[in-house]
Amino acid sequence: MSYAKVLCVGLVGVTGQLVEVEADLAPGLPAVVLSGLPDTALHEARDRVRAAIVNSGQRWPNRRITVNLLPATLPKHGSAFDLAIAAAMLGGSGELPLAPLDGVVVLGELGLDGSVRPVRGTLPMVAAAARAGVRGVIVPAANAAEAAVVPGVRVRSVDALHRLVAFIRNGEVLPEPPAERPPDPASGPDLADVAGQQLGRRAVEVAAAGGHHLALFGPPGAGKTMLAERLPSILPPLDDAAALEVTSLHSIAGLLPPGIGLIRRPPFQAPHHTTTIAALVGGGSGLARPGALSLAHRGVLFLDEAPELGRGALEALRQPLEDGRVVLRRSQAATEYPARVQLVVAGNPCPCARPAGDAYCECSPLVRRRYLGRLSGPLLDRIDVRVMLKPLRAAELLDPDRLPESSAQVGARVARARDAARERWAPIGRQVNAEVPGATLRRPPWRLPIRDLGSLQRRLDSGSLSARGFDRVIRLAWSIADLDGRGRPGRDDIEEATAMRTGELP
Repeated sequence: MSYAKVLCVGLVGVTGQLVEVEADLAPGLPAVVLSGLPDTALHEARDRVRAAIVNSGQRWPNRRITVNLLPATLPKHGSAFDLAIAAAMLGGSGELPLAPLDGVVVLGELGLDGSVRPVRGTLPMVAAAARAGVRGVIVPAANAAEAAVVPGVRVRSVDALHRLVAFIRNGEVLPEPPAERPPDPASGPDLADVAGQQLGRRAVEVAAAGGHHLALFGPPGAGKTMLAERLPSILPPLDDAAALEVTSLHSIAGLLPPGIGLIRRPPFQAPHHTTTIAALVGGGSGLARPGALSLAHRGVLFLDEAPELGRGALEALRQPLEDGRVVLRRSQAATEYPARVQLVVAGNPCPCARPAGDAYCECSPLVRRRYLGRLSGPLLDRIDVRVMLKPLRAAELLDPDRLPESSAQVGARVARARDAARERWAPIGRQVNAEVPGATLRRPPWRLPIRDLGSLQRRLDSGSLSARGFDRVIRLAWSIADLDGRGRPGRDDIEEATAMRTGELP
């Protein structure tokens, strides 16, 4: 037999598609030809596969070998096809009977010594195989744990090409990964570490309850970074669907630690203020990779010293914050990554950034306006909660009798608030208040009484509040009511939400 076929999976973004790896061996000068839109890494598979086959004790077929990757119109990226190409070549040469691989997807990169190396994106590739009806996959041993979280698929692992050959030829048993381990107990920064700043703590709690974006301004040492870093600690664990999305993104980026299953904790990304647009929203040559925005999907994206970020990087966030996704277009294809995040921006009120605040500020009003003006109006209009933190006083820092609430205590209230919102918005397919369309909130049965909206309407008519801001205040009011255990927002909730939105909290 001079023809063989093995299944693999190709990825474009987080979307996978089943790929048939064909190998045809014909008489002629020895050569290996790859077709089917392979990229540079895949073109180099010819040399890797040849060395791996020979160093695994198998005979290299000295014939003209044509390897085709179907569908030929789908761009193929990366080295995950190596193991499937080697199996197809050996099957086409008659060295291996490939019946054991019928309906089985094979993934893995080959080292020159025949070892099977881990590959990025194993989880979304296995998930794509499962959606296509495949019920068995063979993956690198280092990727077995992440592949095993996909239900309905039998996962077997291999660490060397000769073990795959022994499985196909002699039925040698390949190891299967153990069941997913329970998540480790929560650890990390705790909200109890934050002294004072009751205003900031309240803002963080409301933002967590409704999934709202948050802006924290104040002098150095006021606690902006501490509050932002502790926001994930009060967010509920990710459900199965969200955990699968988050783990897939980290797998594609190559940031998933070996042996880990699903990521259950909301991710936290804090790129430096010198980060580039590509590093923030995603990009790169060839296959566009996810940036910090997508790696924070279902979690928190924290931009410290936000006024120092490049204007282009900040403005690139505007559309993804509205759409919850990033679309990166290249000449060959468009790559889409999810990006539903809670944005937290922090900044000093002026360039001199005196720890004591305005009392010792050396900046003129014009300089202060220009500095904060680096955060454009359209971007700030997408941020629901804006808080100006005051310098911490010695009494707040040194009071031995004051015991701030821990993340566990605040997280319990946030979880109850989110449960209430999830139950309320389930008929329209939403989970948190920040995701509810404004039109839904302005129509019965969710429209709030006109008598409670008086001050909000006046702000809208005067132009001090945009239509987007009006809807965001209503969403904030629902989150405040959920936290306090009320079925609907009242006038006090709307007033507090308005103050949070406009930064006029006392």
